[in-house]
Amino acid sequence: MGQLCAKCAQLLYDLVLSVKTFSSNLVQDVKECLAQICDCSCLKRTKFETRQLYKPTLQCHEEVIAQEFLQHIERGFEISPLGEASLSVLKTLAFSENSDLQKSASLFYLKISQHLNIQLPTEHLEIYYALLKSNDLEVQRISSLSLVTFLLKGNVPKEHVIQVDLLEPILELLESNDVMIQCNSCACIMILAVSDTNREAITSAGGIVPLLTLSKSYDSKVQQYAVGAIFNLTQSEWVQQILCRQGALPVLTLLLESPDSEVQYYSCAALSNMATNSQHHAVMLQTGDRFLLRMLIFLLSSSVDKVSNQACVCLRNLVTSECVQTGLIAMGILLHLLPLLDLNNMEVQQNSIILLRMLSQHPANQDALVCHEVLQSVGKLLITRKSDPVIIGHAACFIKNLTYSKSIRRVVESRCVEGLLQAIHGVEHLDEEALHCVTSCLDELVKHEGGSVSILELMDEQLLSCLVRLAGQVEKTEPSFQAAVLIKHLIQHGEVVQLLKSHINKIQQYLMKYLTHQETRFQQLGISTLCLLQKDTEFLSAFSGSQLKKHLDQICQQTEELQELLRMAVGNMDT
Repeated sequence: MGQLCAKCAQLLYDLVLSVKTFSSNLVQDVKECLAQICDCSCLKRTKFETRQLYKPTLQCHEEVIAQEFLQHIERGFEISPLGEASLSVLKTLAFSENSDLQKSASLFYLKISQHLNIQLPTEHLEIYYALLKSNDLEVQRISSLSLVTFLLKGNVPKEHVIQVDLLEPILELLESNDVMIQCNSCACIMILAVSDTNREAITSAGGIVPLLTLSKSYDSKVQQYAVGAIFNLTQSEWVQQILCRQGALPVLTLLLESPDSEVQYYSCAALSNMATNSQHHAVMLQTGDRFLLRMLIFLLSSSVDKVSNQACVCLRNLVTSECVQTGLIAMGILLHLLPLLDLNNMEVQQNSIILLRMLSQHPANQDALVCHEVLQSVGKLLITRKSDPVIIGHAACFIKNLTYSKSIRRVVESRCVEGLLQAIHGVEHLDEEALHCVTSCLDELVKHEGGSVSILELMDEQLLSCLVRLAGQVEKTEPSFQAAVLIKHLIQHGEVVQLLKSHINKIQQYLMKYLTHQETRFQQLGISTLCLLQKDTEFLSAFSGSQLKKHLDQICQQTEELQELLRMAVGNMDT
């Protein structure tokens, strides 16, 4: 715990002298002393407005305890500020009917909360029940503030708060008319609602209705913490159902209009969680004239990255039907979405390209998406983020969807082709799924005349080397197969065959793997590729005396024997 300044130390010393003389005005002395200490900057705490609701007579045992507490302070808690001695004193003070004594206990915990670097013993946490239940507003303010501080710093395990029955008084404080108490209690609930067990406890205890009420508060902090608490609660599917029944969706939707970016973020994040369950979509989208979709599109252009990102996530979760996909394009989403692809924020870029890929799934949207601005942004994104598997994979799927458009020529003439080929260069950074997306997209592009021309113009020996290496990694089944398909298409062009001659050994190795592969499609691809390569004399010469030739001879012999057996079997059936 930190040290008091000289002025505060002198005030306590003077108070101790007063106690030693058994002053009849003990309570007044305590009150004046603590008030002056609270005003001092050494405590670094908010000045609370004093409001005494009643002043019961000081009991004899409480007078003794107060003396002991002051003596304990005088000794500087030389044993332990949280030891048995202080625990006994604090219990008496906290459960006293005298608000000044309760206040002294709450101030003690506030001071401790600012400096404690160990866990607060559960016995001390139990004292909070009396402090939070106090009839004195200032005690409620101070004690709720210190509890928030303990929770934020991790001095109090969140489960313990529920176990010692503190949830009840915290929820009661949500209905206080005091803004500071509302703020502190909302913050407590927000912190507590990070585990499923606590979420269910908060919901079962009736915490949703007061949180929804406070989410419409005129105080920005109260509103932030209330909506933040609701966001944490929406991470439970069971709680989502309760929130829907209690009218949370319209409230959260209207909160998107808030001028406060924190409120926008938490309400949008809560709606994103709700939208993960398609059962909620009908209710979410029924607000007049697609209000939710229009607000989310508007928030895509927020100057706060986390707000625009969360709006993107929410739209992603909602855009599961063809109606919503086409509706978003008609509502002009591209104008707000494309700038996010250029942001220097990888998470925003990831969610933006995922949303764009989902919009491209509906054929009716594809012509609108095959425009210069979209292709330019996606091509640039591929080139600048070529080592990010999420961006590369979804961008490749987006481009592949556009290959079915009538305007395919625009795609093959864009920078998207260059971006896909550069992704092949960075093959070691990509996972199998992303590699499959890239190679299958290139396979679709190369089928079109313009696509093969664009790919050939950008092809070099290093890129071919990457493709050959990938084709040989048969443990990556789909990327390997698609890479080999791409090579087969390319070797129909003489310049590619020339570039491949420096990789003859590696090509033989992967062709051998294909010919011995258990899947027929690999075997067929290996044979068809071999036939094309043998048109070149150098490849033919290299293959002639290789293990590859011996294996082919074995296959031919086995095939002849199999055909003979088949003829015999058929002949027997005929006779």
